[in-house]
Amino acid sequence: QVQLVESGGASVQAGGSLRLSCAASGLTTSLNATTMAWFRQAAGTEREGVAAVRRGDRSAYYTDSVKGRFTISRDNAKNLVYLQMDSLKPEDTAVYYCAARSGWVSAPLSQYSYNYWGQGTQVTVSS
Repeated sequence: QVQLVESGGASVQAGGSLRLSCAASGLTTSLNATTMAWFRQAAGTEREGVAAVRRGDRSAYYTDSVKGRFTISRDNAKNLVYLQMDSLKPEDTAVYYCAARSGWVSAPLSQYSYNYWGQGTQVTVSS
């Protein structure tokens, strides 16, 4: 059974930093063979793809609003995926979710590309 467990959410002031972690277990393929992503959902809005890294792909994908501020990375040996968030803004406030799908996906920032989801972790940025 695949499990994704996020951690690291907190309340911070604008301009601050946070690092979210996603611990993956039960994957049918190695983490390196899995496309991983971070999504977020603010109250009353659609779930938005924030960052993704494809299976075996050295490139990462980011939504425009976080480019230059957020960095996705993974530790394949530890089955961990991270989202480093710097220069946080109040509009980054949301519940952040980790998502996974074995293999390659064509639309890495689309929620419909993923079949495994974590329970979410709250990030609140105050001005």
